[in-house]
Amino acid sequence: MKIGDKVSGKVSGIQPYGVFVDLSNGEQGLIHISELKNGYVTDIEHNYQIGDRVIVQVMNIDEYNGKVSLSIRALKQLEPGRPILHKHFWTDYKDKIGYETIRKNKHKWIEEALAEIRRNK
Repeated sequence: MKIGDKVSGKVSGIQPYGVFVDLSNGEQGLIHISELKNGYVTDIEHNYQIGDRVIVQVMNIDEYNGKVSLSIRALKQLEPGRPILHKHFWTDYKDKIGYETIRKNKHKWIEEALAEIRRNK
């Protein structure tokens, strides 16, 4: 087994931080909650039960302790989510001023930061 391999296994334990999987080669690995799916995972136990068969990708094998990190998310295509209804801009795009405000104030901000650093020495 090496990093990047796609392997099958059986869910052997469920914790709030992830799912433990007994792999077909006799080793055990962990699918961290962030690697279960794209987006927010509301309830692991609702989606996974002990004994479930899963296909996972090996993300990492710790060379010191042999722990195996797994992912289901890496095998899934990115699913389109809710469309972005509005974007957050650093500037007011309607006024077409771009980064002009930052350019005008940058020198003052730098001087203020340097003065603060000098005071704290």
